[in-house]
Amino acid sequence: MSDRLTRLGLHFDELNKISIVDPEVAAKSSELREECSIFIEDMTRFQDIVEGFISVVDSLAQEVEKEKMKAVGTRNLIKSMAKQREAQEQQYHALIIEKSTELERLRIQHQALLRTEAEQQDVIDQMVLR
Repeated sequence: MSDRLTRLGLHFDELNKISIVDPEVAAKSSELREECSIFIEDMTRFQDIVEGFISVVDSLAQEVEKEKMKAVGTRNLIKSMAKQREAQEQQYHALIIEKSTELERLRIQHQALLRTEAEQQDVIDQMVLR
């Protein structure tokens, strides 16, 4: 009779209840359900780990971006300081040229005054001797 029921698609399970599902298929189906449940739990844990990793990477990316902005600001400051130093150097160079020119003018004027003084001293000496 069991063979006849089996041919009709009816089976007895482990509790001797009539079932339309083959006991082997039911067992495999139950095993698959358990494996799927374990897989889903593993995937949930994996997703939590990935979310934590992404959070850490995002915070590191923000810190890197802050440091990058600081570095860019520092580089720009150094460039501007170099330009200021160069402009100041040019000003000092122009001032040196101006002072050198004035020194040369004063030196020539001093020589002229010394010649004038010498000439006047000659005139005074000639007047005194007469």
